[in-house]
Order: sequence, then structure tokens, then C-alpha cells
Amino acid sequence: MRFTKRLGLCAAVSAGALLVSLTMHSGAARADDKSFVMKITLPTLNDAPHQYAKDYAAAVEKDSGGRIKPEVYPLSQLGSIPRQIEGTQFGSIQCAIIPPEFFVGVDERFQIMAAPALIETMEQGQRLAQDPAVLKLMLGLGANKGLHGAGLFLAAQSAIISRAPIRTLADFKGKKIRIFASDFQSVAFERLGATPVAMTLGDVLPAISQGTIDGAVAAVPVFTNLHFQDAAKYVVETHQPAIFIAVELSKKWYEGLPKDLQDIVDNDAKKVGVAINPWATDYDAKARGVWKQSGGELVSLSPTEQSAMMETLASVGEDVAKKQPALAEAYKIVTEAAKRDR
Repeated sequence: MRFTKRLGLCAAVSAGALLVSLTMHSGAARADDKSFVMKITLPTLNDAPHQYAKDYAAAVEKDSGGRIKPEVYPLSQLGSIPRQIEGTQFGSIQCAIIPPEFFVGVDERFQIMAAPALIETMEQGQRLAQDPAVLKLMLGLGANKGLHGAGLFLAAQSAIISRAPIRTLADFKGKKIRIFASDFQSVAFERLGATPVAMTLGDVLPAISQGTIDGAVAAVPVFTNLHFQDAAKYVVETHQPAIFIAVELSKKWYEGLPKDLQDIVDNDAKKVGVAINPWATDYDAKARGVWKQSGGELVSLSPTEQSAMMETLASVGEDVAKKQPALAEAYKIVTEAAKRDR
């Protein structure tokens, strides 16, 4: 009788264990089958960041087997750049593709890629964006402020659109120039004799049209795609600073993904960051042609003036960085990488 009771008890325990196992397995399966919306936001349209966003979305959806459902929102459809960053921090937006300088309120070191004289060509900038030491630095920023760095790439070298032509360094004197939110850009333009005005992209065209500012830093593809020639026709190609793009994920959203999906969004961000390089180089060249065809003028400083500009800006990076130990260390990492990647 005792044996029969023990046998019955063992059977009940085994059945219970089997039920628990099946329940856990079923729960895991349901978690694996769950789909995740991924809103991808950016401030521009039909340029390298937009192409990156579309390619990244396609790669993530394919590699996740449709478990991640990306949605791409260009041209600040989800709000101004500050709102896009806040949304990503708090999780209402899952991915932001924005120049890192605009994250300076999250961490001062985000602006380090805007230091002048880091690179001279697109190819150098593309190599710098994939340097392991630079990636380790940049992708780790913002981790304590709701962000998870996933990628970094070069969109273009910068240019300045202006209502009146800038053909010499003297032409910068007294002009109000829109910049990104970076001390490196602010100090650089002050040394050129201009008044820097930090401004998000959505406000730039009205400000130029109304004469609130005299010019603005951006990339030639941005000027062509957003029809800036209706407000100003002159673009001087200073190539300083380079315009890098950070790919930041919502840490809250990222940590809610299963491990295999975390690996997918990380790996695809880096793969697309390399794959976009030939497209970005080619598109930048095409945009320059479109600008001229639409009635705009491309201006280059003379070799003498360009050399004088670079000499004026040569110490900006070190002078700005030395004010803060963490920024100085980041500047050292990036400038040493830039030397390796020349």
C-alpha cells in the first residue's frame, strides 16, 4: 500500500514538473514569436542618413524574420531634433539617426566628431567612423541616459550656404552662421569672425529666407533635397567639419528584446554603416551637380585661403577639449585614430 502511494505521489510530481516545463517552454516560444515595432527617426530626406535608415530597416526586418517591424520617419516627422532624442531616451522612439553633436546635452563627448581638421577626404572619414577605438568610445556614450549606441558613419563633408557669396576668409566677418550644437563649431566660427547660432535643421530655411541668419552649415545633399536654392544660391565647400551620423537606439527598447534580436540590431547597424559608404560618396558628387543645375553656385576657397583657414582652426580642437578631462580624453582617442586612418 505504501509503495502504491509513493508511486502515485511520484507520478503526480512528474506530471507537475512536466506541466511546468511545458508552460515555461510555451512562454519562451511566445516571447520568441512576439513582434517589436521599431520607429526610426531622422531630420533629413533623400540623403545618406535617409538611405541608411531604409537599408537598416530592410536588413533588420529580413534578419529578424519579421519579428522586428521597422518604420522610417524622415524629415523630423516625429518632432524636432531635441524631441527625437528625448523620445529615443524614453522609448517612444526606438532609433534615432542624427549627427552626434545634437546629443551634447546627454554627454559632452558626443560632439567630439565635430572637431575641425580631423579628416581631409570622405574616404578618411569613412575609415575613421569604423575605427575600433572610435566605435568603442562613441557607441558607449549615453548608456546611463537611456541610449544604446549601435552605429556611426560619415554622411558628408560640410559646406556653408549663404545669402551672399563667401569667397575669402574676410567674407566670414560679421556673418551669423547656423551651426550644430557643438562648442567645436562655435569656437571655430568665432575665430573666423562669424557669429555662430546653434539651430536645428527645421528652422534653418525660414531663418535664411527671413534674413535672421546669413548662412548655415550642412551638407550639399541637404541643400539640394530641401530646395535651399529658393532662399540662397551660394555654397562654399569648406569641408570642415565632417558630418558624422550616430545611430542611437532606445536602451529601454533594446533591453526588452530577446538576445538574438539584440545581436541583429547591433550587427546590422554596423554592417549598413560600412555598406553605405560608396553610396554616400557617389550621392554627394551627384548632389553637387544638381545644385549647379538648379541655379546654385559652388564656391571653393583658394588654396591660400583654405590653408589659412586650416591654420586658424588647427588649435580649436585641443583648446575646446582641454576644458574638460573626459572631453580631452575623447579628443585624444579620436585624433590618434584620425592619424592612423589617414
